[in-house]
Amino acid sequence: MKNAMKMTVALAMSLMAGSALAADKVTLQLKWVAQSQFAGYFVAKDKGFYEEEGLDVEIKPGGPDIAPEQVIAGGGADVIVDWAGGALAAREKGVGLVNIAQPYKKAGMELVCPKDGPVKSEADFKGKTLGVWFYGNEYPFFAWMNKLGLKTDGGADGVTVLKQSFDVQPLIQKQADCISVMTYNEYWQLIDAGYKPEDLTVFNYSAMGNDLMEDGLYAMEDKLKDPAFKANMVKFVKASMKGWKYAIDNPDEAAGIVMENGGQDENHQKRMMGEVAKLIGEPDGKLDKALYERTEKALLDQKIITKKPEGAFTMEITEEASK
Repeated sequence: MKNAMKMTVALAMSLMAGSALAADKVTLQLKWVAQSQFAGYFVAKDKGFYEEEGLDVEIKPGGPDIAPEQVIAGGGADVIVDWAGGALAAREKGVGLVNIAQPYKKAGMELVCPKDGPVKSEADFKGKTLGVWFYGNEYPFFAWMNKLGLKTDGGADGVTVLKQSFDVQPLIQKQADCISVMTYNEYWQLIDAGYKPEDLTVFNYSAMGNDLMEDGLYAMEDKLKDPAFKANMVKFVKASMKGWKYAIDNPDEAAGIVMENGGQDENHQKRMMGEVAKLIGEPDGKLDKALYERTEKALLDQKIITKKPEGAFTMEITEEASK
C-alpha cells in the first residue's frame, strides 16, 4: 500500500514537473514603471490567465533610461509595450517591430496650460514655450505642431520646445507656458498639486483628432515567422486581453495587484485604472486601421519616417485570439 502511495505521489509530482516544463517562457517589456497603465498584464499574471494558456510570463518594468525598442532588438524581450511613433521609427532603422495587438483604442496624451496664462487656444502657441517628453513620446507633439504650421526651433514664427521631465514641475515652476500630461497620470499630479480642473486649459489629442497610437504590443518580424512563437503570441494576447477585461471590471482589485508589483500610491493607481479603462474601451486588442493610417501619415508628414512602412502590423494575432 505504501509503495502504491509513493508511486501515486511520484506520478503526481512528475506530472506537475512536466506541466511546469511545458510552460513556454515569454518576456514582456513595459514602456514605463509599474502602474495601472499596464494593469491588464499584471492582472493576467496574478490571476493565472497566462498560466492557463501554458505561458510563463515575465513582466519587466520600464523607466526613463529604458527604450523598449532597444531591449527587444537586443533579445531582452519577446514582446514590448510601445507607442507607434517610436516603433515605426525603430522599424525604419532596421528593428523589425510588428504591431500584433492594440489594447489602447485612444491616446491619453494632453497639453495643459493655466487658464490665467497666455495660451487660450492653438492660435496663442506662437512664441510660447511648450513642454514635451522625449524618448519617442515627442512624435505626437511634433506632428501636431507640423499640422499647425509651427516651427519647433524656438524662432519667432514657432514655439520653443522644453524637453520636459516626467513630472509637472515645469508648469508649477513656470518654466513653460504649457506642458504635456497623460489623462491617467500627470494631469492628476497637477490636481494633487492644487490646480482645479477649471484652472486649466486642456488640449486633448484624441478629442482634436491628433492622437497617434499609444501602448500597442509589438513583436519582432523574424520571430513571428516561427509558428510556435506566433502561437505563443496568440495565447499571450488572448490572456492579456482577458486580464484587461478583469481589470476594467474590477478596478480597485486591479490597482491592488499593481501595488503588489511595484506600483506607488494606491489611490493614484485606482484613479489611473479608471482613466485607462476609458482609453481601452472594448478589450479586444484589435487595431483600428483608420487610427493607424492617421499615425502613419503624421509621422511621414513630419519626416519622422521617410517611407511608407510595409508589414508594420498584423491582424492575424488578434483574430486568432478572439476565436
